[in-house]
Amino acid sequence: MQETDSALRRKPTIIWHHQPRLQPNTQAWLARSTLSGYVSEYCSYLHSRRYSEYTRRIYLCCVAHFARWMRKERIQLTTLDKRAVERFLSNHLPHCDCPEPVRKSRHENRAALVHLLKILRVRGAIASYHVRQNYVEGELAAFDQYMEQTRGLARNTRNQRVHIVRWFLTELFCSTPVIFARLTPIDIRRFMLNRMSGWSAGSKHVIAGALRCYLKFRALAGDEVRTLLAAIPKVANWRLAALPEVPPEAEVERLLQSFDQSVPSTKRGYAMVRCLVDLGLRSSEVVDLQLDNIDWREGVIRLAKGKSRRADILPLPLETGRAIADYLVTERPKTTNRAVFVRHKAPFDEPIKAGVVRQVVRKAYQRCHSSHTRVHILRHSMASRLLRAGSPLKEIADILRHRCLDSSTIYTKVDVNRLSAVALPWPSSAS
Repeated sequence: MQETDSALRRKPTIIWHHQPRLQPNTQAWLARSTLSGYVSEYCSYLHSRRYSEYTRRIYLCCVAHFARWMRKERIQLTTLDKRAVERFLSNHLPHCDCPEPVRKSRHENRAALVHLLKILRVRGAIASYHVRQNYVEGELAAFDQYMEQTRGLARNTRNQRVHIVRWFLTELFCSTPVIFARLTPIDIRRFMLNRMSGWSAGSKHVIAGALRCYLKFRALAGDEVRTLLAAIPKVANWRLAALPEVPPEAEVERLLQSFDQSVPSTKRGYAMVRCLVDLGLRSSEVVDLQLDNIDWREGVIRLAKGKSRRADILPLPLETGRAIADYLVTERPKTTNRAVFVRHKAPFDEPIKAGVVRQVVRKAYQRCHSSHTRVHILRHSMASRLLRAGSPLKEIADILRHRCLDSSTIYTKVDVNRLSAVALPWPSSAS
């Protein structure tokens, strides 16, 4: 498969729609490959999502490099899948000796090829992820539907449990059909024991809960699960036993003040953190916040059904409203997305994920030289602040949108002044 530059230049040049200017080698690799018929659509796809010409050129170079590798490895388009992409990234890139110009960044190549696979699946050129005899994914799709429609679980909880059950089923059935009757108590105990090594009690409790949820799903389908449920070991994990992690008010204030002009997307980050600190929102709730959820005249925010499975109305604090309005007017890019907080780089019209919120908060902690890393403690901070201000526990539970009042009682443990007032003297002490 040795190709000289002179030989490549003799190939006819093909200009695809929205294609950035490419070097002869790159152009020829695309023209000679089985991907040539999809390059125009790939370029239009990136252009419609407002990727810059520089980024489009990089991604197209990555696709050309992959196309050359496919031809060298004699990989047919109909057999192309994620495993082939992983082989290219893990085996070829680290030892690549292809002639210039090639892009060898794993991050760039992965991003470019994810878009390519999406285009090829839509066009029907390759099989979708679920079609290629992936029986486990079909089972997980039904399980996820059960958790959403029957159990009413939040999206993050469902994703976590699907991830754990995927581990379990993949170890047992791999790419073969999921035959539940073959499942034995020994299989469950072996899986749990393998996963429990080195995990905290809380993580073990989560794994056990995910398996119980899956078995109850199978019981609803008529399967016998009593012996399997009994095989899941009990994990000692006392609910509400630990103290909540609450940052000092001075640290929260430093966190809010860390958003200056040197921070990328500073107004978006500041408005996000104000929602976490002032409203006690979860990361997923910040991401899901829509423009239509804010009633500026009434000064309230309506939260769609979330973890509590109910719509909630919260007052919009003045500073929070100002931060959101400032971001909407001066920094938010033009987009068809109705989410309040949107992407600031291509693809613009796709929603951001909760990881963006977590990253913003982690970097703010670093700027403050704080040892904290978790987003959720800002929610704890708001609850503790309300408690010190004398707010009733029921009111705090309503603002935090807890379904059970017990979930809010943990914050009473951090009110040291009130606890000391009711503390009894130690037996036989002088006091």
